[in-house]
Amino acid sequence: MRRSQADQGRVHADGTCPGLSRASPGWPSVVSLAGSQPPQQSLHHRQGQVSVKYPPLSGTNLLLAAYCPNPSRCPAVSSERRSIPRLLGHVFGKPTRKEFCYDNLRISHNAWDTNLIKANPEYLAVNWESSGGGAFAVIPLNERGKLPDQIPLFRGHTAAVLDTDWNPFNDRLIASASDDGKVFVWQVPENFTLYTDAEEPADVSPLSKLSGHTRKVGHVLFNPAAENILASSSGDLTVKFWDVETGQAPITIKHPDIVQSLSWSANGTMLVTTSRDKKLRVWDVRQQSAVHEYQGHEGAKNSRAVWLGEHNRIATTGFSRMSDRQVALWEPGRKDPIGGFTSLDSISGVCMPFWDDGSNCLYLAGKGDGNIRYFEYENDKLEFLAEYKSGDPQRGIAFVPRRGVNVHENEIMRAYKTVNDQYIEPISFTVPRRAETFQSDIYPPATGLKPAVSAQEWFDGKDGIPAKIDMESIYEGTAPREVPADYKPPTAVSSPIQPPVSKMESTPPPATRVPTSTVADQKASMSAIANKFQDNEDAEPSEGESSPFEEVSRPAARAAAPVSVRTSLPPASAGKTPSPTTYQTPVQKLASPVRTTAAAPAPAPAASPSSGNVEASLSQITQLLEQQSRIIGAQSDKIQAQSQIISHLATEVETLKKRVGPGPQDQSERIRQLELELEAARS
Repeated sequence: MRRSQADQGRVHADGTCPGLSRASPGWPSVVSLAGSQPPQQSLHHRQGQVSVKYPPLSGTNLLLAAYCPNPSRCPAVSSERRSIPRLLGHVFGKPTRKEFCYDNLRISHNAWDTNLIKANPEYLAVNWESSGGGAFAVIPLNERGKLPDQIPLFRGHTAAVLDTDWNPFNDRLIASASDDGKVFVWQVPENFTLYTDAEEPADVSPLSKLSGHTRKVGHVLFNPAAENILASSSGDLTVKFWDVETGQAPITIKHPDIVQSLSWSANGTMLVTTSRDKKLRVWDVRQQSAVHEYQGHEGAKNSRAVWLGEHNRIATTGFSRMSDRQVALWEPGRKDPIGGFTSLDSISGVCMPFWDDGSNCLYLAGKGDGNIRYFEYENDKLEFLAEYKSGDPQRGIAFVPRRGVNVHENEIMRAYKTVNDQYIEPISFTVPRRAETFQSDIYPPATGLKPAVSAQEWFDGKDGIPAKIDMESIYEGTAPREVPADYKPPTAVSSPIQPPVSKMESTPPPATRVPTSTVADQKASMSAIANKFQDNEDAEPSEGESSPFEEVSRPAARAAAPVSVRTSLPPASAGKTPSPTTYQTPVQKLASPVRTTAAAPAPAPAASPSSGNVEASLSQITQLLEQQSRIIGAQSDKIQAQSQIISHLATEVETLKKRVGPGPQDQSERIRQLELELEAARS
């Protein structure tokens, strides 16, 4: 059994858990699993025994899952794990065929370190290579294939567009940053499409222009919790925070060096930045001060930072002094990264980090290579899951918000990568499952379209987490159902770990394995039936004669009798191979009465009426089996007698044919009559 270091070192260092006494000392209550099969390793609890098994592990694609019989008292099971149990198996990245990509694009060749593209559930924004000023294109996600040579562009900047960002609460609102020092806000027209009848499609003009920076603006990023709050960083060493509605920037932060990346905390109060001076800074925006400042990656190339959603953690990517790519996990207030800097490889391209709050996964996409690594954050550690490999390098990449994934295909994330600066390829990350129902364990509620606070409230000091939407409503195709920000899915962790009846309880009655004394007779009767139909497969049974198969299927009515048998079976028998007369599924459905019996302080007095019901039910089953045996035996005798008659008639016909040969008319009629009798006997 493979256990993660976090489990061994941080969860149960002494191998024990409050409320648990283990059958095998040192067994952790949080283990690394591959797949989603039911657990089967035995653990003992004060309230009873829990029978769980863990299958053998294979590969390196692991996620952590908590199985503790008393999770409310166990420190190893975090509050998130108690509320949102997830047991993902392998996560696979699936590319898209060329005909379903977005082709015939002219992606910008500008050397500024940016992601080039941004995506939301409706549109894809692409920095465009154009003359006569900067522009970017907006592509509806449903218009795949080769795009027209002339498409409507979003023009207005006088220099190249360096970055764009979609409003998280309005899928038609987008901001752009340019080398001309301006920030523009645009609105996508209703029913926007790239296919028009005009020879020269009309370009889209900006909705508003935000002026204030004196040098190029390299990054724009909307606040994830407040409405219409936009952050922009510039080469003039400032970061401005705009109210998009009024066009003003009430807050301006002086930054010591050029910003290379920035990321908001989930509640929109803190901002983390990386810069050219190799420092990592955490800003309290409304206080206009850096509350934390650390030495980041020591390499000369650019570094990136991303806030891990609602966790108070930050992930950074960068380079070492030897130009090795690195990833690090930070806690605000701690000067050194948790676990130090982790080396990835020696490729020269910048790693672009993306965080998915729904699956607690961090995706690292390399610029200049085709690989996408993904890690799971658990117990202050980034556990490597797998790597999507492709021979097509990417310069830019974007991930859609969680509310935009395809829940019917068990898709947990979708990325869009640029290929050869000519087309964009979607990559779908899925959890392969055969179930055709909504998978609530991999789809917790996602951030919706309603902000937590307005722009004015945010500037006044108010903050909060935006309301979330239930992903099941998206699966059902109805209007998104809003749930509170702290809502957790109703999937109960206790379902796989409820304490069933102890094995020390009463053993199952030996009468549950009812021996069938007529197995040989049943085999003989089935053989005779097969021989009958082998003689003449085209023959059909007469209407007045009952089919032997119909008679055999009649015992299905016995399901109404042995109800009490199911309630008396302990769950210890669930791990054994069921006998031909044991019903496994009804035992699982009636698990609740079983647990009640096990939890009773004195189960012995209730055993007497239960045993009486068992004997009565088994007696009825025995009578039904005996009745079946008699019916099958009578049918077998009848078939054998008919077979003998048929054989006799066939022999007589053949003998007469040999003796008579071509003879008188009466002999031929006699032979014909015998042949008809033979056919009638066979039918």
